[in-house]
Amino acid sequence: MKAFAISRYKGPLEAMDVPEPLVGEYDVLIQVRAAGLNQLDEKIRTGEFKQILPYRLPLVLGHDVAGVVLGVGAKVQAFKVGDEVYGRPRTDSIGSFAERITVPEADLAMKPASIGFEEAGSLPLVALTAWQALVERGNVQPGQKVLIHAGAGGVGSIAIQLAKHLGASVATTVSASNIDFVRELGADTLIDYRNEDFEQRISDYDLVLDSLGGENLTKSLRVLKPGGKAIGISGPPDPAFAREAGLNPVLRLAITGLSAGVRRQAKKLGVSYEFLFMRASGEQLGRIASLVDGGTVRPIVGRVVPFEQTAQALQDIDKGGIRGKTVISGPDRVHLPGPVQAR
Repeated sequence: MKAFAISRYKGPLEAMDVPEPLVGEYDVLIQVRAAGLNQLDEKIRTGEFKQILPYRLPLVLGHDVAGVVLGVGAKVQAFKVGDEVYGRPRTDSIGSFAERITVPEADLAMKPASIGFEEAGSLPLVALTAWQALVERGNVQPGQKVLIHAGAGGVGSIAIQLAKHLGASVATTVSASNIDFVRELGADTLIDYRNEDFEQRISDYDLVLDSLGGENLTKSLRVLKPGGKAIGISGPPDPAFAREAGLNPVLRLAITGLSAGVRRQAKKLGVSYEFLFMRASGEQLGRIASLVDGGTVRPIVGRVVPFEQTAQALQDIDKGGIRGKTVISGPDRVHLPGPVQAR
């Protein structure tokens, strides 16, 4: 089977032949029709997360998938051969930069019926991130004020739409060329980050979704009202994440130190900081699919590249300039595998 994988950290993403995926009793075998490209793929390639995500190499990358079910494990109940599905495979099941992938049933949902595979393939990681930040962690309520950084990006463009659906007033930071774009998504307060200081424009916000980290996160704490919350998806990771990830005591201590400064600053300001590393959830993707089919949320695909150009697309990810997501279009040919294998 053809796939794009890394054989060493900081090495190139390369096309290679890999074994057919094995299908466990709760797994679904999918013909990949589209796979979203994410910053997480590049961070794994460079080894940035190798301490907390200790993968065995070679490793097929790819965290978003949309495709057609080719086979199911003996105990799968929700899906059947021929179903059109989408999902964000859990940490130990990634690998959508391939012709086929197996994904646990619980991580999948039926693809929104109103959109194509490429749009569906753009959604899982960013939509789950937005949902878990705004609904689970933020508990956003009508009338609250939410700041979403990088509103034209993959997470930001979905988060703006979801926050508006929840009844919030939304501010966002973007380049001047994207002002009209995010206004169309529903943003109320538009801040040109190259020419304006958001800290001087807004205050007393209930929630900040920060995808940049560093000084941007520090300033974000200061625009929150007392009791407000900043949720970071670029770090630094916090002790709660270390516990949930089951990291060893040495790593837990190191991670506690990484976020100590920002947590101290938050406490002094009477606000809080949480790190979010989104988790796979087919149930949440089902709810997101309903929002898409109802016209509340629309996927933003800025670029589609053919499967053969996956490696180059990953190299280009840090160049920016893309609204929403870059999506890999799955191979045109459909190779049907042999019998489903149990593991």
